[in-house]
Amino acid sequence: MTTFARLARWLLPAAVIAAAAVFPLVAGPYPLAVGQSILLYMALAVSWDMLLRSGQISFGIAGFFGIGAYASAVTVLSAGAPPVLSILLAGLGAAAVACILGFIILRLRKVYFAITTLALAEIFAVIVHNWDSLTGGAQGLVLPSIIFKGDGRALFWLALASVLLACGASAFFQRSRLRFALTAIRNNEASARSSGINIFGYLMAAFVVTSFIQGIVGGVQVQMYGFASPDSVFDANYTLLPLAMALLGGVYSTPGPVLGAVLLGVASEYLKLKIPYGHLVVYGIIILLVILLLPQGLYGQYRRRVRAGLGGRGHV
Repeated sequence: MTTFARLARWLLPAAVIAAAAVFPLVAGPYPLAVGQSILLYMALAVSWDMLLRSGQISFGIAGFFGIGAYASAVTVLSAGAPPVLSILLAGLGAAAVACILGFIILRLRKVYFAITTLALAEIFAVIVHNWDSLTGGAQGLVLPSIIFKGDGRALFWLALASVLLACGASAFFQRSRLRFALTAIRNNEASARSSGINIFGYLMAAFVVTSFIQGIVGGVQVQMYGFASPDSVFDANYTLLPLAMALLGGVYSTPGPVLGAVLLGVASEYLKLKIPYGHLVVYGIIILLVILLLPQGLYGQYRRRVRAGLGGRGHV
């Protein structure tokens, strides 16, 4: 890999994170609120892409996000946990659920796995909806106070911390043996197994880590807004929008979901203002158009052009 290629791979995430770090110093309350939302979706998009590198397509982002949100709220209200600790417990709770369910659903592949994860998200929502004594049922839970007392700058940096966690995990995936194992599983599972790769072990690791990140993001969200209900935290937005972001930016990478999150995050805010009850349809259309016309995403197109410019000598 050329030096230019190495720089290009991480220049975009580094630039976005650097800009985000100083953004609260110059932005007003409304841009800060929009930025917080974009950062949370960005972390979810990066985590979704991490599991996708194994070839497993998950539609359960909202499920583990919701588990994290409720785990954070319940530990604060019932156990008196500090807000920051409750966020960590949210991630651990989502990871524990993923570990238990992984022994069952990670035996499934492709469309069967995707449908199962979608069903699980709905099952989680139904359980929370009916467990009144713990979750407050349909009315949800309201926290007595918001973390950092609603300080917009501190909340923005908290959301940025979740992105750093997701990008750090993604970078580890790319630079460790996990990358080669997951790529081998995605390309040809039979060949990977014959090479001695522990298929189930690597899939479980990817599933648990990505669920942990999604739970963390759910915990951050509920601590930022002080409220959790089945309809709000298990919303389809938390699956469709991160998925569309990753596809638009380009999958199997860290820069792709980051780029897609910035572009689609700004666009989604505009769509919510213009068509508040139809923006999910637009996300679906974007997904279809990207799959049909730009299957590699924007960053994938860039990598292809760089490879062509290098005459096939490099690897981005």
